[in-house]
Amino acid sequence: MQFASKVWKLLVGIKDALVLLLLIGFFTVLFAALSLRPSPAKVEGGALLLQLDGVLVEEKSTPDPFQLLLAQQAPVGEYPVRDVVRALESAAKDERITAVVLDLSRFLGGGQVHERAVAAAIDKVRAAKKPVLTFANAYADDGVMLAAHASEVWVDPMGAAFVSGPGGNHLFYKNLFDRFGVKAHVYRVGTYKSAVEPYLRADMSDAAKANYEDIYSALWEGWKADLAKARPKASVAQMTQDPAAWIAAGKGDLADASKAAGLVDRIGDRTEFEQRVAKIVGEAKGKDTSDHAARYRHTALATWLTANPAPTKGETIGVITVAGTIVDGDAGPGSAGGDRIARLLDDNLDKGFKALVVRVDSPGGSAMASERIRRAILRYREKKIPVVISMGNLAASGGYWVSTAGERIFAEPDTLTGSIGVFAVVTSFEKTLADLGITSDGVKTTPLSGEPDILGGFSPEVDALLQGSVESTYAKFLSVAGKARDMSPQAVDAVGQGRVWSGREAMERGLVDEMGGLDAALAYAAKKGGVGNKAWHAEYLAEPADPFDSLLAQVLARPSGEEAAISDYAALAAQVHARRMAQAGRAVEALAGTSGIQAYCLACTAVDGAVSGGPGAARSAGSGGLGSWLRLFAAGAQAGF
Repeated sequence: MQFASKVWKLLVGIKDALVLLLLIGFFTVLFAALSLRPSPAKVEGGALLLQLDGVLVEEKSTPDPFQLLLAQQAPVGEYPVRDVVRALESAAKDERITAVVLDLSRFLGGGQVHERAVAAAIDKVRAAKKPVLTFANAYADDGVMLAAHASEVWVDPMGAAFVSGPGGNHLFYKNLFDRFGVKAHVYRVGTYKSAVEPYLRADMSDAAKANYEDIYSALWEGWKADLAKARPKASVAQMTQDPAAWIAAGKGDLADASKAAGLVDRIGDRTEFEQRVAKIVGEAKGKDTSDHAARYRHTALATWLTANPAPTKGETIGVITVAGTIVDGDAGPGSAGGDRIARLLDDNLDKGFKALVVRVDSPGGSAMASERIRRAILRYREKKIPVVISMGNLAASGGYWVSTAGERIFAEPDTLTGSIGVFAVVTSFEKTLADLGITSDGVKTTPLSGEPDILGGFSPEVDALLQGSVESTYAKFLSVAGKARDMSPQAVDAVGQGRVWSGREAMERGLVDEMGGLDAALAYAAKKGGVGNKAWHAEYLAEPADPFDSLLAQVLARPSGEEAAISDYAALAAQVHARRMAQAGRAVEALAGTSGIQAYCLACTAVDGAVSGGPGAARSAGSGGLGSWLRLFAAGAQAGF
C-alpha cells in the first residue's frame, strides 16, 4: 500500500506539473498575441474611425489586477486626449485618410478643456477639406460639443441630442451624522472652502452657492460660445429653459426636435449612416459585416496611433503629468502618487531636457504629496531648466500648490483653479457610545495623552492643536503661492479663502500668466529652453507598464461596442444616476480613507463631472455601497485644502 501511495502521489505531481506548464504556455501565447502591436501595414485608406467608448482623460490609469478580477463589469474605456488630438491632426495631413468618423454612442465626456482640444483638432481635419461624420444613438452635453464641429451629425431616429448644462444638487451628510450620533470636528481656513460643508450642514452655504454660481456661469457661457462658433444656427435655449415646449415644437419626435434646433443634421440608423460613409470612402473589402464599421474602409484609432508614432527627433522637452487626486505614495497613473511623480522627476533630472512642462489636471489631495512634487519640480529650476505649467480641466488646491513651482502658468478659460484654503475633519463617536450606555474615563499625564480620542471626545487642547495645524498649513500655502506669484500673503489671501476661479478670472487676479493649452505651453518652454529653430519633441515621463497588469486588463476588458449605448433620455438618466452614486461613494471614502492634511477642491470635482476626482472618477461606478457608508463611521482624520 505504501508503494501504491507513493506511485499515486508521483502521478498526481506529474499531473499538477503538466497542468501548470499548460497554463504557463497558454498565458504566454495569450500574452504574446495580445502584445502584438498593430502593424502599420494594417492601415487602410478611407476613414479614420474614432470609436470613443468611454472618457477623455489626461493620463490613462493603471489597472488594479485585483479590482479587475473582482469587478462585476469591465472598466470604462479611457482615451488620452493627446492621443486623440494627435490622431486627428496626423489624419488631416495624410492622403490615405479621406474622412474621419466619430462614433459617440458610448461617449461619456471628459471636461470642457479636453473637449475643446479635440474640437480644435476636428476643425483642422475639416480645414484640410476632409469630411467629419459623427453618429450616436443619443448625444449628451459633451457629445453635442464634439459633434458640433463635425460636417455631418447623425442621430438614430429613436434618439436625440440632449443638453442639460452644468449644475445640480450635492449630498450633505449632517443629518445622517446626527442620526447615528457621529460628531464631525471641523477645522478650516477659508470662507469659500466648501469641502467640509457636506459634513457640517444639511444645505449649501450662501458663500459656497455664490462661488458655484460664478463657476457654473463661466463654464456654461463658455460652452454656449463654443457651440455658437461651431454652429451659428444651433440653439439650445428652448431645450434647456422649456423642455416641454421644445418637445411640442418637434411634435413629440425628439430626433426631429434636435434637428430643428440645429444640433443634428441627419436622422438615420447605424446601417444608413455606414452606407453614407461607404459612399464617401468606399466599401470595406470582403463580406464580413460582424462589427459596426465593417461596411466602409477604415482604420481604427489604436492601429492608426501605432502606425503614426509621436515624433522623437530633435531636442527634448520633458512633460510630467499630475492627473487625478494627489495622494501619498506610489499610486497611479489615474491618481497622482507623490512618491511616484517625484521619483520620475528625479530619475530624469539629468536626461538633458531643454525644458520641463508640468501638465496639471487635478483637484488636489495630500498636502505632503503636493509639496513633495513641488520640491522635485524646483530641482529642475535649480539646474536652470525652464519649468512651465500647463493647466487642464482642474488645477486647484493641491493642484495649484504644485503649479507654484513653475515660472510661467498657462491655463484655459474653462480651467478651474485656485481654491487656496485649508480644512481638516476628524469624526468622533462619544454621543453614539453614550446612547448605548458606554462612557469613558482614565488618567492622563498631559492634556494630549490618548488624544485625539475619537471614542470619548476631544479635549480643548486637541481642538486648539488641530486648528493651529490647519492655520499653519494655510500660512505655508499663502507663502508658497505669494513667493511664486510675486504677491504678498495678504494679496494671495484676498483671492484665496478656498475660492475657485475660472482660468480667465484667475489670470485677472494674478494666479495665472497666460491663456493657452498644452501646445502653447510646450512652444513657450521650447523657446525658453533655447531650442530656436531646431526640431524638438515632447517626452512624457512614465514608468514602464506592468506586463501582467496590461495582459489582465486586455483579457478582462469588454470588447469595444459590447456595452450598452446611451439610447434615449432614460438611458442618459441612468448614466447620471450611476455617476451620482459613484460620486457619493467617493465623497464618503474621501473622509474615511485619507489621513494627513489634504489640499482638495470638492467644488471642482462636483463641477467637472466625469474627470473630476481624477480620471478615475468616471471609472468607479458601483462604489458608494454599504461598505463606503460603514467606512465613514470608522473614519479617523482627514484634512485638506
